[in-house]
Amino acid sequence: MPFTTLGLGSKITLALKEQGYVEPTPIQAKAIPLVLEGRDLIGVAQTGTGKTAAFVLPLLERLSASPSTRHMRALVVAPTRELVVQIEENVRAYGRHLSLHYATVFGGVGEGPQIQALRRGVDLVVATPGRLIDLMEQRFVNFADLQVLVLDEADRMLDMGFLPPIRRIVGAIPKTRQTLLFSATMSKEIEAVTREFLKAPALVEIGARSTPVEAVTQWVVEVSMAAKVPALVHLLKDAALESVLVFSRTKHGADRIARKLDDAGIKTATLHSNRTQGQRILALKRFKSGEVRCLVATDIAARGIDVDGISHVINYDFPPQPEDYVHRIGRTGRAQAIGDAISFVTHDDHDTLRKLERFLGRGIPRKTLEGLAANAPQPQRAAPAAGSWRPRGPGGPRRFGQRRGPQGRRGRT
Repeated sequence: MPFTTLGLGSKITLALKEQGYVEPTPIQAKAIPLVLEGRDLIGVAQTGTGKTAAFVLPLLERLSASPSTRHMRALVVAPTRELVVQIEENVRAYGRHLSLHYATVFGGVGEGPQIQALRRGVDLVVATPGRLIDLMEQRFVNFADLQVLVLDEADRMLDMGFLPPIRRIVGAIPKTRQTLLFSATMSKEIEAVTREFLKAPALVEIGARSTPVEAVTQWVVEVSMAAKVPALVHLLKDAALESVLVFSRTKHGADRIARKLDDAGIKTATLHSNRTQGQRILALKRFKSGEVRCLVATDIAARGIDVDGISHVINYDFPPQPEDYVHRIGRTGRAQAIGDAISFVTHDDHDTLRKLERFLGRGIPRKTLEGLAANAPQPQRAAPAAGSWRPRGPGGPRRFGQRRGPQGRRGRT
């Protein structure tokens, strides 16, 4: 099914062709026609399945169907600065042949340019809740002509405590509107939000709820606290770990891990809320371009990452909640590519690991790292599967980075 069959105009399909995209992903194929019909919609799919284009493409088509008035007609709300920037990149790429005006609104940078953009007039705004409310309170935002509201990464917005700000925003916009909500999971909280904000929505759900993408191979490595850094450096000796996202529980921990990796000669960038917006954008740019091989991030900062080609996710600190684990490992194995998720587990993490395995309905295989086994605590119960791993070498066992299938095909967005 090519994009040309979904009801998108020639200018948008031309932009997609120029980007090298030919065939929509399942969520795009199902969601785009419904959005073009004007239906409220709930889109549920894992990270990397093309949720952004599933709402950006029909949104641009709808806006371009009438002349630009430079009055805000569409609003996309997302939880993080990084995600706002990346959504805008998609908007500009897919709408490059359209005469529409866009603006981003997010914190960490000066308000001046954002206020000027709103004053000049825009068709579409992509915003984080906090900065948007700041500008609303200063009367720089006019929702009188708003036709479409999109709530992206709604599950994470709830996790981050953004429900009260979202209610304030929804309360300020016209009741007659189209509302689209996208999420990686469909929890009871999300269901409650959809009842509150959406009217008779269509549901497009791709894959199982609240489960990691099937393309991600998952492993647990038993280590002691003292062995974590040596274990991470040991893993990164393998060049097959081409593009690695490392999760730290804290900002200070992320900085410490990055220093240790830099000391070991591994080019690394960091992403967390103590970094300025310019530093965060630069870190992502260096990681996307391959200038740095490893990005160390906290959960909140990494939620907005939309980077294709991440070969490995490493949970340096084991996530406290199963949902966090799902979000983390969803950063690899995107768009039919194969990825690996490696989690370090100490003695204190065993209860959390058992909770995760019950949530997933399956055990996660254990492995030990040769040369570090003496530092690893013994598991408290039999592991679902055992094995060992060593850096790449002729005749060695299968590595974490070894691929098991095609790397995905062109035509995904």
